[in-house]
Amino acid sequence: MQVLHDGLADSKYRPCPLLVKYVEAGWLGRKSGRGFYDYRGDEPVPTR
Repeated sequence: MQVLHDGLADSKYRPCPLLVKYVEAGWLGRKSGRGFYDYRGDEPVPTR
């Protein structure tokens, strides 16, 4: 995520702080079972 921002040196490509937080926590969506939704149950549930 940071590569595009660093490479172009343009603030419009800075990753969203919430997205950075989720990725650092390992919340990668369906792949990890959590992300913007919690996929660990039968139905996806929003995490926020």
